[in-house]
Amino acid sequence: MDWSKIWNDIVTYFKTNAWNILFFLVILVFGIIIIKIIMKILRKVLSKTKMERIAQNFLCTIVKFCLWLVLILALLTQVGIEITGILTAVSALILAIGLALETNMANLANGIIIVSNHMFKKGDYIIVDGVEGNITEINFLFTTLMTTDNKRITLPNSTIVNSPVINLGANAKRRVEFTFSVAYESDVELVKKIVIDVMKSDGRVYLDPAPFCRLKTMNASSIDFFANCWCDNEDYWDVYYYVIEWVYNEFKRNKISVPFNQLEVRERKDRPKSYVVGKSLPKRVEKIRVEKKEEDVFHAIKDKLSRKQRKQTKKDQNVNNKLNTKDNVVEKGNEEQVIDEANSIVNSKKNNKTNKNKSTK
Repeated sequence: MDWSKIWNDIVTYFKTNAWNILFFLVILVFGIIIIKIIMKILRKVLSKTKMERIAQNFLCTIVKFCLWLVLILALLTQVGIEITGILTAVSALILAIGLALETNMANLANGIIIVSNHMFKKGDYIIVDGVEGNITEINFLFTTLMTTDNKRITLPNSTIVNSPVINLGANAKRRVEFTFSVAYESDVELVKKIVIDVMKSDGRVYLDPAPFCRLKTMNASSIDFFANCWCDNEDYWDVYYYVIEWVYNEFKRNKISVPFNQLEVRERKDRPKSYVVGKSLPKRVEKIRVEKKEEDVFHAIKDKLSRKQRKQTKKDQNVNNKLNTKDNVVEKGNEEQVIDEANSIVNSKKNNKTNKNKSTK
């Protein structure tokens, strides 16, 4: 390897392309400075908006990637490399990646929707697609929930966007609802007073709006009271368990029974009359059925055919007899009489036809 030749080629290249190399360095330095200035301005502008931090970081990443791509293409053009083929290859690569990551791209788009629309925030208690828990993390692909029994559940953002979401932590206050069942012989006013007094005894319960309790339904074995009160969102379960336990205790203290499914058995002493028709069931009378055998059917068909054949033979014999009589007359020399008879028959038929035509007209 001739190192001197290689060195001479390098020196010659820098001498002949000195201005291009200088412009390349200027574009590189100014491009980096401009990218940093643009990114700093963009972050300041986004920090003054109400956009979530994760959305701000994602937008900054996209803008930074685009700026660096433009700078690299400008540098390649300055060096003298044709960028048309590079752009085509990059477009094909982006398309292939998009098709391969179609589901993830959908999750990404839905993640942008979730973050930009402020559907919920970290710490909210939500119920979605049969799963509930506190939100611990939101990113552009998945949302992570922590259940009350310390289970971590990761949901794709597409599932959240395409399903109804119940956000129990959206507001500062929350209503606690109860249903209490008591026996029918209970004092309605006393039951309402006990329930309301128990709810008011807890300092976490709001007095405005005031606690509520009314008779709601009358069931088969109990009457049900509906009650509710308001408290802070974080005190929901504490208030719920407090009211349930103390209402049960106060019911026992005031001898208000809580019913359960019961079955009453009574002895019937009356003798109901039974109405019947007739003295007893009639005896069975067997139906007389005539069974036709195959041979009987065959003989019946045979008899019908033979009858038809007999009738046909009789007709043929009558026709032959008439012809024979005519032949005998001809043989005896009465030819003129036979001709006259034939002519009279033909004329009578013609007259019948003409009469029928006149009658139809």
